[in-house]
Amino acid sequence: MLPLVATALALVVGVVVLEVVSYRALERIPSVATEEFPEIDRELLGKFSSFDPELGWCPQPSREKQKDTGDHLPGEELRSVVTYSTDEYASRVCPAKERDPDAELTVSTYGDSYCFCREVDDDETFQHYLAEELDTHVANYGGGNYGLDQALMRLERRYPEDPTDHVFVVVTASSIARILSVWKHYQEFGNVLAVKPRYVLEDGELERIESPVDEKEELLDLESKADFLREYDFHYEHWFEPHVASRPYTADFLEKSEHVRYAAYTAGKELERRLERSIPGIDFDLAQTQSALRLEQPRVRYHERLFETHEYLLDALVEKFVDYADEQGFEATFVMVQQLRYAKYESEHGPIYGDLMDRLDERYDDLTTIDMATHLSPDDGEVESLYVERGEGGHYSPETNAEIAQVLADVVEERAVAE
Repeated sequence: MLPLVATALALVVGVVVLEVVSYRALERIPSVATEEFPEIDRELLGKFSSFDPELGWCPQPSREKQKDTGDHLPGEELRSVVTYSTDEYASRVCPAKERDPDAELTVSTYGDSYCFCREVDDDETFQHYLAEELDTHVANYGGGNYGLDQALMRLERRYPEDPTDHVFVVVTASSIARILSVWKHYQEFGNVLAVKPRYVLEDGELERIESPVDEKEELLDLESKADFLREYDFHYEHWFEPHVASRPYTADFLEKSEHVRYAAYTAGKELERRLERSIPGIDFDLAQTQSALRLEQPRVRYHERLFETHEYLLDALVEKFVDYADEQGFEATFVMVQQLRYAKYESEHGPIYGDLMDRLDERYDDLTTIDMATHLSPDDGEVESLYVERGEGGHYSPETNAEIAQVLADVVEERAVAE
C-alpha cells in the first residue's frame, strides 16, 4: 500500500511542478496571454514617463535617454546602446540641421516607431539623412506603437504650433490592428500600460472614442474599466480570448513545439546571464529572436484578415489626413514601411495590405503614396539585412534609413520641379 501511496504522491507532485513550470514558461512567450488583468505595480507605473491623457502616451519634450538594445552579455562592454533625444517640441532631435523659422522649405514626419527610428542613434534616423539631403530641419513626431489614428491625433495637436510645407505619415501594416485597439494588452500581450483613444465609424462619419484613463494612477485598476475595454477593443473577442492560456497549462505549453524551443532559448540566455559568459555552440539571442518571429506568423495572418474586413476604417483615417492637409495647406504623403515579421511573410505571400496603395493613388489626387517595400531591395535577397541585427524587434538599420531618406527627398524635389 505504501509504495502505491508514495507513487501517487510523487505523480501528483510531478504534475504540480510541471504545471508551475509550464505556466512560468507561458508567461514569457510573447504569443500567449496568461491573464486578462496582470497586476501593475507602482514601480512600473513610475517608469511610464510618456503617459499622455489625450493620446495615451507620447514622447516628452527636452529628454535624452540611452537605451541598451541587449547586444551584449553581463560584464561585457556595451556594443548597442542608442541615444534618443527630443527637443522642446518633443520632436526627436535632428542633428543635421537646427530649426530655422525663416527656412524656405519645412518638413515634418508623424507615425509609429519606424518613423521615430527606434534602435538607432539620433544621427542615424531617416529624418537626419533627409535633413542633409534637403538642407533643412526635419521634425520627427514618431511615437512607439502608434497606429495611424494616434499619428493623426498628434498631427492635429502639434501642427498648429509647428506648421510645415510637407508632412509625411509613416506607419507599418500593423496600423490596421492598432486602430481597432483601446488596450494594447488584448493584442500585444503584456503591453499593459498602453491604453489609448480610437476612432469608430458611425453612419459613415469618424467618431473619436476618448481614452478611459485620464490619470496615470487609474492604470493600477484597469479591471474597473473592463466593460469599456472589452466593448471598444476589437481584439478582446477576436484575438485575446482565443490565445489566453488555461488549465491545464502543461497542455497549452506542449501544444506547440515552438513554445518549447522558445522556452529553451530563453533559459539559455538566462544561464549565460548568470554565468556572465556565452555558451559556445549556439547563439541563444539570435535563436530566440528567430523563434519569436515564427511565433508571430499567426498574428501577421490575423492582420492580413483585418485588411480584408476593416480596411474601411483605415481608408476613413487616410481621408481625414487628406482633408486636414487641404485645410492647413501642406503637401501630404502616406508611407507604408515594413516590420521585420511582415517582411519575412510578405516576401513569400505578397503584401498583407493587398492593393491598398494603388486604391489610395486612384482615390486621392492630392496624396502621394509610397510603398517602401518596392524601394528597398537587398542585394542578397535577404530582408533581414535591412534591419538592425539585434535588439527589440527589427527596426531599420542606419543604412536602410539613408535609403528611405533618399526616396522621401526625391518626392520633395519632384514637387518643387512640378511647381
